[in-house]
Amino acid sequence: MARQQLHKFGITSRIQFNKEAALFRKAVKTSFDLAINGKGKTSRADNPLFWNLRSAFVKGEIRGLDEELRYSFQSYLLRNKVPKAVTQLQLELADLRNPYEWYPSARMMQRTVHLHVGPTNSGKTYHALKALENSKTGIYAGPLRLLAHEVYTRFQAAGKPCALVTGEEQRVPEGTDQYFQSCTVEMVPLHQKVDVAVIDEIQMIADDDRGWAWTQAFLGVQATEVHVCGEVRAVELIQELCARTGDKCVIHRYERLNALHTMKRSLDGSFKNLEKGDCVVGFSRFNLHRLKKVIEVETGRRCAIVYGSLPPETRAHQAALFNDPDNEYDFLVASDAIGMGLNLEIKRVVFESATKYDGTAHRQLTVPEIKQIGGRAGRFRSAAKANQQASSALGLETQATVASTRTEGLSMPGYVTAMDDEDLPPIQEAFETEVGPIKTAGLFPPNYVIERFASYFAPDTPFAFVLARLRELCRVSSKFHLCDFSTNLKVAEITQDLHLTISDRCTFNGCPIHERDEHNLAALREMATAVAALTSGDLLDLPSMDLDALQYEERPAHMSEQDYIARLESLHRAITMYLWLGYRYKGVFQSHKLAFHVKQLVEKKIEVRLSKLNFVPGLMKSVRDRKREAAKQRREMTGLLDDVEEGEEGLGEHGEGYPPSEAYEEPVFEEADELLDEESKRRAESGQA
Repeated sequence: MARQQLHKFGITSRIQFNKEAALFRKAVKTSFDLAINGKGKTSRADNPLFWNLRSAFVKGEIRGLDEELRYSFQSYLLRNKVPKAVTQLQLELADLRNPYEWYPSARMMQRTVHLHVGPTNSGKTYHALKALENSKTGIYAGPLRLLAHEVYTRFQAAGKPCALVTGEEQRVPEGTDQYFQSCTVEMVPLHQKVDVAVIDEIQMIADDDRGWAWTQAFLGVQATEVHVCGEVRAVELIQELCARTGDKCVIHRYERLNALHTMKRSLDGSFKNLEKGDCVVGFSRFNLHRLKKVIEVETGRRCAIVYGSLPPETRAHQAALFNDPDNEYDFLVASDAIGMGLNLEIKRVVFESATKYDGTAHRQLTVPEIKQIGGRAGRFRSAAKANQQASSALGLETQATVASTRTEGLSMPGYVTAMDDEDLPPIQEAFETEVGPIKTAGLFPPNYVIERFASYFAPDTPFAFVLARLRELCRVSSKFHLCDFSTNLKVAEITQDLHLTISDRCTFNGCPIHERDEHNLAALREMATAVAALTSGDLLDLPSMDLDALQYEERPAHMSEQDYIARLESLHRAITMYLWLGYRYKGVFQSHKLAFHVKQLVEKKIEVRLSKLNFVPGLMKSVRDRKREAAKQRREMTGLLDDVEEGEEGLGEHGEGYPPSEAYEEPVFEEADELLDEESKRRAESGQA
């Protein structure tokens, strides 16, 4: 900590600092003793310091733990410096045990909650959307922009006025005041009364990062009928929440419309064992393009490619090519977006790997992830039927696709397997495992609570400390868990010395950022500076916008291919952030049309660069082996912590594979040196140093 910061916490000498540091070390040791020797006291209520440190390590490993120790030390320094009367007022503000009361307008309504639950390929989303379609006014809320966009497109095509509302894009129909809204769940309008609201993927209410948005939408939406879609494990929690809100709860259970089988054999590492209608699943755009090229080389047949960050038109075209079995496109490579509601006529899902890079390290895919992705198998149909439905090749389930699956799906089972023998056991085990019920819903303090809480501190108190103190004092009931604060704390630190209001700081805390991209963090600070100083936020006036990256027709000679693509991806993140802030500060960030144009240029250039890459087919197996070993090491490193009881409040669900934000797009690379393996291999084979 800087000396100036220490002065704000009452530390004026090295001796005083050393004394406080020694006492803090003792407090940390005591918290671990409670967890290990104190009958497993590890909950937020019983052992908050251990709970915070454990949560930070599980999510961010050593880097996350280091940051959490700093925040905890700051909080510790002020333990005796806040008057008891003020602490009591802060405790009252931090009491989040009755979030139902945050939405009085919704509580005044007699809502009926229709809970549609079942596995993938069961028709649950179709029935919920049918209720929305038959209403006069309504809202669809999904976890990703691509799902919101698909519903928006379908309603527009059906002649129903519909708005698209996501964090970075808002399209409102002209000439009418009555229209449907398709939005990401964070953007659900809570001030409007509608006939029907559909909240998709309700199991994400348990997510440790975004669960608060599902809780907010579910508790606060003013809809006569609330249709909630998701996994069976959400039933008990939703029933309990309905009992607290006084809403009527009707459960609709669905079964798979066809059989699903895990295979006893993998593809033995060979793409030559692929069959027509197979979909190979990967987790980065680089890997998907690599898979496509290698499959086409080794099989001599064409392979379509689908992932969430493709432009909608391209995504639909690629899906149509794969869905038509009369053409030469026999195979598909796709990201895990296929597990989020996209319709693809897949006979067999092949996991290229059972591990995934989560931004920190490689980890084993979770049981819900494997079921969600693998469950997309079994929609393989005849050429005639595929041709009839080519126009609806991609998107959420339509009446046509559900009807056809019901009539044909029983005789067309789906299959799931892996590329390598080593990955098959966890996949087989996942489909034999019943995941337990979701116990808690995510909560995050509303902005008005944060603003009032901050008013009890001196104006120059670091906002990161205010948030850390609020987190420390927050109390939630047994049906809720407190969502993760780490990104908010990071943003608060980056913008600390800027003259922002607390309201502005809360707004920036919701901005989509990439914590490990230093250029992205610099862009965030630059845009926050524009807001604080009320200066120009024109896109061309922001030095952090690396628009020069677009001037090259080919890769710059002084950069590796991976560095250039990473540079483009960083620019894309910055543009996404600009668009998001543009809807919150329209008077500052006025280059919306230009930003959308630049975003499209960047996306196109990334796709061109990826399509031109050359790959070494023989390298892929060794890469998968290395990822499996990394995932194994991570399991061993966190195994002891995973065995610790979490207490009645739990930690939410870490590593469930949920998209970390509504703006989520598949990463170009899973890890920093993914392409370097290819380049090193080629140099070695050509005899270069």
